[in-house]
Parts: sequence; structure tokens; C-alpha cells
Amino acid sequence: MPELEIHHESEHAIDPTGQKVGVLAALLAVALAVVTIASHRTHTSAILHNSEANDAWAHYQSTRVKLHNLELGESLAGILAAKGPALDKMLADTVEQKKKYEDQGKEIQGEAKHDEELAEADEHRALRYDFGEGLLEIGLVLTSLYFISRRKMFPVMGLIAGIVGAVLAVMGFLI
Repeated sequence: MPELEIHHESEHAIDPTGQKVGVLAALLAVALAVVTIASHRTHTSAILHNSEANDAWAHYQSTRVKLHNLELGESLAGILAAKGPALDKMLADTVEQKKKYEDQGKEIQGEAKHDEELAEADEHRALRYDFGEGLLEIGLVLTSLYFISRRKMFPVMGLIAGIVGAVLAVMGFLI
């Protein structure tokens, strides 16, 4: 049985609105990809800063334990009422070590707080990227609905969502 080819007049017709909507969808997709990458990298940066802060706090705690051990040694020497040059030397060394650990503790504490601040700033930036990413995705989907419904309101709504999403993402870059 021979095959019949059915040609439609609209097959070769150019849809200028459809072309514009297609370009808009492509631009939204590119913006979405850029914002998604920025969001993921910022979340990774926040995780790294949190990890560094946790490491610094652990280091701080170990310094404080050393300091408290020295203080305990001083207290025990006083309780046992030990005397002599060996005790004097031990107490002099203890004073130096206590000073060293107190200074180290303050320095490490400052580093830990700084890392926590960096992590918090990263999280604020990442939140803006996430909102921007979500709105760009919504804009892309709304824009694509034009091809199903042929209603121009969908690309308009998609463009609005895309613009708001892009503005939020740019705010993430600027923070």
C-alpha cells in the first residue's frame, strides 16, 4: 500500500513570536546555569569556612586544656607544699607556658570567629543565589508554556520571574 504524505500549510510558516520566546527561554536557561554554578560554589565555600572554624575551635579547646593542666600543676604544687629550686623552676616555666597558651588561645579564637563570619556571609550570598535560581527556573518553565498554549501571557510572566531572579542573583554577587 503506498504511503501518503500529508502536507500542512502551517508546516513551513514562521512563528516570529515563537522564535522570540525560544530566544528568551535560551537566555533564561543560560542565566539559570550561571546562577546555579555560583550557588553551588558559594555553598561549598560556606562549608569549607565552617570546617575551618570548627578546626580552629578544636585547636582553641586543646590550648585551653593545656592551660588548665598547667593551672592544675600549680595548684597541686601549692597543696603539696613542695619547696626548693626545682619547684621554683617548674613554677617559672609554668608562668611562661600559661602566657603562651593564653596568647595562642586568643589568636586562635579570633581566627575561629573570622572563619564563622566568612561562612555566615557565604550562606547569605548563597541564599540570594538560591532564590534567584528558583525564580529563573520558574521563568523558564512559564516561558516554555507558550509552546503548549500559544498564549503570550506565559512568556511575559516568565520574563518577569526571570528578571526578579536575575536581580536577586546579582545582589548575591554584590554582597
